[in-house]
Amino acid sequence: MTVAQHLARVRKICLSHAGATEKLSHGEPTFFLKQGVFTMFANNHHHDGKIAVWIPAAPGMQQAMIEDAPEKFFRPPYVGPSGWVGVVLDHATDEELAELIGQAAKLIAAKKKKR
Repeated sequence: MTVAQHLARVRKICLSHAGATEKLSHGEPTFFLKQGVFTMFANNHHHDGKIAVWIPAAPGMQQAMIEDAPEKFFRPPYVGPSGWVGVVLDHATDEELAELIGQAAKLIAAKKKKR
């Protein structure tokens, strides 16, 4: 699958969430809800060879996901220390990706409402 095809599938999933918008952030397509960022597209970020998305994960889930499927999940730079997880798009089906992005959107919406 090409970068454009991966971005199209990510865009379709992200923009299916009510109120979701897209804009460039740090040179990459990034998806927002009113409460904040819930998905970042990463196209070979710093030449890491990965076409991926970076999404927030529930507390304690990042390490478990990476240990369970290291070919699919990784700790992304910058946001990894905050518990976000990278998802290699070649290793995630549309259904898996929709579920992961949906969980990320719910997590961001809930976290921001607590403030």
